[in-house]
Amino acid sequence: MTTAPTLTGDGLRLRPHVIDDMEAFWAFYQSPRAAFMDRPSNRTHLWYGFASEVGSWPLTGMGGWGIEIGGQVAGQVAITHPPHFAEPELGWFLLESFEGKGIAFEAARLALDYARTTMTPASLVSYIHRDNARSIALAKRLGGTHDPAAKAHDADDVVYRYEVRP
Repeated sequence: MTTAPTLTGDGLRLRPHVIDDMEAFWAFYQSPRAAFMDRPSNRTHLWYGFASEVGSWPLTGMGGWGIEIGGQVAGQVAITHPPHFAEPELGWFLLESFEGKGIAFEAARLALDYARTTMTPASLVSYIHRDNARSIALAKRLGGTHDPAAKAHDADDVVYRYEVRP
């Protein structure tokens, strides 16, 4: 696969990233909403992270999707397994104006369904900062279970696991 597949859900679309997504992502990372995430320190670092989400698709068969609603980017959902992660991760973030509408759940559910029908890992995890109550609630709503035995990405993370293959 050379690019992210397009997936369609209830009122949203997961699509390959486009360069215009970067400006909205930069604004997100500058906001307090990104407090629990590894933030890029400058636009060059944003480019590195953004390009890795796009470039992961041909390299590993997984990566990031832009969440699109009504022609606007609403955030990102991704299934990634960079070398510094112990396991493949399901991750997400939403831009502020799209929060509280069930969009993150729908986008993450689409990505999880894609993993269950197309990918090979036995499970996926979400590395979530222990104080990020909203993402923990979303992980639970998606059927994730807290896995205290899993290796966390950062010392402040908790790990939630989703079964992909029985």
